[in-house]
Amino acid sequence: MSQAEIENQPTVMGHPAGLFYLFFAELWERFSFYGMRGLLTLYLVSELFKDMADGKEVAYEIYAAYGSLVYFTPAIGGMIADRLIGHKNSIMLGALLMCIGHFTMMFEAKMIFYMSLGLLITGNGFFKPNISSLVGGLYAEGDVRRDAGFTIFYLGINIGAFIAPLLCGWLGDKYGWHYGFGAAGFGMALGMVVFWIGGLRGVYGNQGEQPEEYRDKSYGGLNIRHIVYILSFLFVPVFAFLVQKNQLVVFGETGLLAFLLQALLVLVIIYVGYVCFTSDRVTRDRLIVVCVLTLFVTVFWAFFEQAGSSLTLFAKEQVNLKFLNAAQTNSINPGYIMFLAIPFSMMWNWLDKKNLNPNTMVKFGLGIIQLGLGFLVFAFSAHFMSDAGKVSMIFLMIGYLFITSGELFLSPIGLSKVTELSPAKLVSFMMGVWFLSSSFAHYIAGIIAKLTSGDGVHGEEMTTGLTGEEVAAPASGLAHYAEMITGSVNANASEGAVNLMNYTGVFAQIAIVSVVIGLFAIVISPIIKRMMHGIK
Repeated sequence: MSQAEIENQPTVMGHPAGLFYLFFAELWERFSFYGMRGLLTLYLVSELFKDMADGKEVAYEIYAAYGSLVYFTPAIGGMIADRLIGHKNSIMLGALLMCIGHFTMMFEAKMIFYMSLGLLITGNGFFKPNISSLVGGLYAEGDVRRDAGFTIFYLGINIGAFIAPLLCGWLGDKYGWHYGFGAAGFGMALGMVVFWIGGLRGVYGNQGEQPEEYRDKSYGGLNIRHIVYILSFLFVPVFAFLVQKNQLVVFGETGLLAFLLQALLVLVIIYVGYVCFTSDRVTRDRLIVVCVLTLFVTVFWAFFEQAGSSLTLFAKEQVNLKFLNAAQTNSINPGYIMFLAIPFSMMWNWLDKKNLNPNTMVKFGLGIIQLGLGFLVFAFSAHFMSDAGKVSMIFLMIGYLFITSGELFLSPIGLSKVTELSPAKLVSFMMGVWFLSSSFAHYIAGIIAKLTSGDGVHGEEMTTGLTGEEVAAPASGLAHYAEMITGSVNANASEGAVNLMNYTGVFAQIAIVSVVIGLFAIVISPIIKRMMHGIK
């Protein structure tokens, strides 16, 4: 948007009207994503691979492959939107692909299941980075409403994420998994319609249109926009294959997914390095800050994403659940955000007026520390287990509360800063880089989740550390400190107790690493603040 358009746009609750169309579009898109995510691991363990001895590990691998790839594609989709087809066209294309993907998951066939995941992966690449970029374009640089606006937008994400596991989890449990998947598809369709209506009403202004130089350019009688549409569908089987062959892709010695992630990382570094080299000092420093923030958020999401895998199975196997089934526990985190997002938004504005608002890097450090405290609560629950290895649901609730407050210190603030620190011509690409952090995080999260199904830090013969190496008992290093937090079990402990210690031993290690990294972020915050050149 031009400065004049930004100043003259209609407002709702003090924010641009376009924010609330994007709010509801993202709400329903996240409903679809989290509805499916809440069911995926449980569906794989209980249905698709129930007859396999290592079904749990295979489920973790598929979840990690899907999670990595679904956040692999936004860096590519953001670049295509910036350069070729525009943000609005990309969002509609992504929404359509994801609608098809969710609805096809209703059919009970393994090949269709993998193709559905391929559609979701491709669609998310076009949808995810570009809708966040449109939110950023509603505000001028330096607008004090920006952080609050992104926090409101983040509330929409989490309303969808809260409702979805409750409804889809109930449908999956009561009527069958595929009814839950179908409900997710219905949510995605609603999101697409809401975004389309906002475009008809012009609430997004002229931002996000297809770049002018490509509007009338054709190749073989096809506009570049139509070529991108065709290629996006042709790439669906490629991503389906990568998920299906996840055992070779994710955890093999020469894993293809690891290679793809590393190759894309190298390309991103080369491209960002080139832009930095050819830019002025302020632009260069700000882009470096975006990369640093992305590095720290990768750590956060790598631990946070245990929620969709090991924490879901931890809830199913080790927690005395009340009122919720295991899939529905995925609603706890977004449920907290629904109640906390607006107070946090008001808190940032109040602190800003008092000149007490912490800088971005301090917020990141505090967010990662709070994540660590959440996992510390999960780990400490081992001291209160029953003979069967079960713990009270209160530990799950308190742990998620800490994790959620950490998320609010970090994720919406990060979204805001990426749009504010990036040059206008690179906003969607840098937003894609931001989401690429989640791709690496899911890859790491899958490795961590697999540790919870093995000997953990309490094996009788060997001890598995966070990095995956085995050391002779008694536990040493990081595992030793984890065992100090969780305690230990004797040789006569029940299978449930040993299983609990496998989970909590890994959670304790996550807690320790998180606190150390969070403190490091706070220590380097003065340097990062200077490199932001006035953006707080």
